[in-house]
Amino acid sequence: RAMTRQSLSILTPLALLVLLAGFSDFQLGSVGAEEDYNVQELLTRETFNQVQELEKSSKPGGHEEKRQIPAKISKEKASQSSKKADKTPTDTKSGKSFIFPWKISQAICLSPYLECPPMGLESLKIDDFQLHASSTKRYGLGAHRGRLNIQAGLYEDDLYDGAWCAGRDDPLQWFEVDARRLTKFTGVITQGRNSLWSMTFSSWVIFRSNREKEIPVQNIFPTPVVSRYIRVNPQSWFPSGSICMRVEILGCPLPDPNNYYHRRNEVITTDDLDFKHHSHKEMRQLMKVVNELCPNITRIYNIGKSQGGLKLYAIEISDNPGEHEVGEPEFRYTAGSHGNEVLGRELLLLLMQFMCLEYLSGNQRIRHLVEETRIHLLPSVNPDGYEKAFEVGSELSGWSLGRWSNNGIDIHHNFPDLSSVLWEAEAKKWIPRKMFNHHVPIPEWYQSKNASVALETRALIAWMEKLPFVLGGNLQGGELVVTFPYDRARSPGVTRGQTPTPDDHVFRWLAFSYASTHRLMTDASRRVCHTEDFAKEDGTINGASWHTAAGSMNDFSYLHTNCFELSMYVGCDKFPHENELPEEWENNRESLLVFMEQVHRGIKGVVRDLQGRGIANAIISVEGINHDVRTAADGDYWRLLNPGEYKVTARAHGYTITTKKCEVGYEIGATRCDFKIGRTNLSRIREIMEKFNKQPIKFPVKQLQARRSGERPMGT
Repeated sequence: RAMTRQSLSILTPLALLVLLAGFSDFQLGSVGAEEDYNVQELLTRETFNQVQELEKSSKPGGHEEKRQIPAKISKEKASQSSKKADKTPTDTKSGKSFIFPWKISQAICLSPYLECPPMGLESLKIDDFQLHASSTKRYGLGAHRGRLNIQAGLYEDDLYDGAWCAGRDDPLQWFEVDARRLTKFTGVITQGRNSLWSMTFSSWVIFRSNREKEIPVQNIFPTPVVSRYIRVNPQSWFPSGSICMRVEILGCPLPDPNNYYHRRNEVITTDDLDFKHHSHKEMRQLMKVVNELCPNITRIYNIGKSQGGLKLYAIEISDNPGEHEVGEPEFRYTAGSHGNEVLGRELLLLLMQFMCLEYLSGNQRIRHLVEETRIHLLPSVNPDGYEKAFEVGSELSGWSLGRWSNNGIDIHHNFPDLSSVLWEAEAKKWIPRKMFNHHVPIPEWYQSKNASVALETRALIAWMEKLPFVLGGNLQGGELVVTFPYDRARSPGVTRGQTPTPDDHVFRWLAFSYASTHRLMTDASRRVCHTEDFAKEDGTINGASWHTAAGSMNDFSYLHTNCFELSMYVGCDKFPHENELPEEWENNRESLLVFMEQVHRGIKGVVRDLQGRGIANAIISVEGINHDVRTAADGDYWRLLNPGEYKVTARAHGYTITTKKCEVGYEIGATRCDFKIGRTNLSRIREIMEKFNKQPIKFPVKQLQARRSGERPMGT
């Protein structure tokens, strides 16, 4: 804010050509959505002034209305206000009603310097047809690319470049946004090269802008301006450079119930949840509120600490929290491994609230999920990075502020590269003689104290090894796609290349289950976030065929544990504004639930000995799939499979091998496939010998051969 005030105070006396961009026809009280924007520019200054006078006269005393920042609301007061305005959920068993403890009053809590939220250039609420420019260097640098934080393609001459660039370098170039309705504009955020931008309406505002390419700079107008159109008019730039920039506009649409575009794009949620961004402390408080509301199905715990000393909190949702039940699969969602990718974090906090309330309200789908699954939510893997991004704010954190841990490590790609270890063993034909095709061990160098491993990564690995997870998803941001292993290309020296796992058909189904139920991922008509049109691939892609990366959490989880892990990129905007959270929740809510339900697809069972005791670490193999899983401590196992008939084998050290056919149907619900295996004769002999402290007699090979030759009958 201090920087904003300072930059606004530095006005440079430049001779500017005043461009009329946005004088609206106010005679009918609304802007015709069909009117051409060039016609709008021909309207007079007097009409524009009428709009400003009418806005002032609508407020008491003709003064600017001040937004109040409400004080912290106690749980009791919030509960009282929610009683009046909302329907409360009811526990179907006890008949007891519950109040939403996190319900926030309708007062708008915004800084006076940030009157209006972003209009949506970054989040794609503003479509390409609403963006115009005086000229364009080439198509890939057109006005449609002038969005905040948009990313360029791999090559300089790509069709998808990372900014709008003017075709000529002179002070007459402009970038324009058509709001399609009367809007109160309060500020602009620019991102790009070192320039001095000017904002033009019927009057103009001059402000200093960016000195480097990535860090966004926000400037709030001294007085809000009402218009339909808004232009940014660059006035100076590097002598050796050119006019290029990315933009976000801050604006509040004025009430207009007849506006077609607003009605068409409006998404409304009916869920009474806490739609806001939470600091680390607020996140912990919200978890506590949910735990107090649903104490019988939730448990809060932490898996360790971050480099900055913040605890990595998780919440468990289960009908028997704190205990693994035999035969019940364990599922996990994680988010925030990149601290600036905030949407996933808030989605998990919303999911936590939603499941608690729906369980109390008697939602049978949620009750079945809670009673048949042990669910773990870890909203913030990198709380240190998040706090950095949160402090700056949703529009000013840029593309990378807070991405890494405090010691500069990308947590998501900080795991040991086990795919290379496996592929080398396969090339040397060590499998299965010297190494298994699953539970690949972590290299010794990685476990040393001097290894470049983040504390958060070590905590995640310990968590993953401790609990028998079956399926997991890590929520990320900046795109709309679901990726699945492998994330590293097998061919050396390539930047991308299709690299499937032995379970590729299962991973593709899991990815599609999320993408197909998302409101936007598979929409072929939607605009691409940056450069890749993933909708053509049903919103899914093999990680290595997008961009190869060694040591990902997905690859590690698949090769070192039984858990199938995927990455969900849940939104184009990594850090959306608070007012966009309800729509993003609607976009992802069904997908989050459907993906959790996939943990019950395939086969499950218990491997026991003849006395009925569960056998830990028994290996479950499926014919035709070169990847096995192992049983948990109680002998129970889960094997994700697509519908079909499979030949399944159970084996354990010292036990006989047993094989049976197991059929997987199309309905959700894993097929029961139990095994009973007996001890081999050799293992029983060894057990008896060890029990009586007797060891088998072992002769040296030469001595044994001499003894055998001496026992031969005479004459032979």
